[in-house]
Amino acid sequence: MTTTVIERKWHTTKEVAEMLGYGLSKTKMLIITGELRSIKDGRNRRILPRYVDEYVERRARQAEEGSA
Repeated sequence: MTTTVIERKWHTTKEVAEMLGYGLSKTKMLIITGELRSIKDGRNRRILPRYVDEYVERRARQAEEGSA
């Protein structure tokens, strides 16, 4: 028997907030300001995994540049 694992293609705002350890309101503000990219899907916002990675990489780079 073969088991198929389906990987998520995008995440909800709430899921991303939990991933980042942020509150929902902070995560929504990041989306509103464009710091965290998202896609409008009907009435909802969805965030691609690569958008989360881009945000984390940018924040890490900023932190490293700030400590240099």
